[in-house]
Amino acid sequence: MSISPTVPVVAAGLIGGFAAARYTGRRELGGVVLAAAGAYNTREWVKQGPGVAAGLLGGYLGAFGVSHPLAKKIGAWPSVLAVTAAASAATFAITSQNTHRAPA
Repeated sequence: MSISPTVPVVAAGLIGGFAAARYTGRRELGGVVLAAAGAYNTREWVKQGPGVAAGLLGGYLGAFGVSHPLAKKIGAWPSVLAVTAAASAATFAITSQNTHRAPA
């Protein structure tokens, strides 16, 4: 079983975007990292259908959004790691279902 290359890119976008913003002090740089990963992934996900792409992009952006209020409860890094784990697991589950179907 192969893993979609979008799974690690989801993680890189969320963790890398946060790290870039945090350690440079430039939030927009974090946004560039997040957006670049999202753009690459969307291009790949749309090959599996527009509904798959829309759902996974929504989940990716939703994870980013949820990380902010969650950080107030559990801390910044734990929040980023938690939403990254959830988004990466969802991406894995959905992309593996769509890419490993038996031939018709």
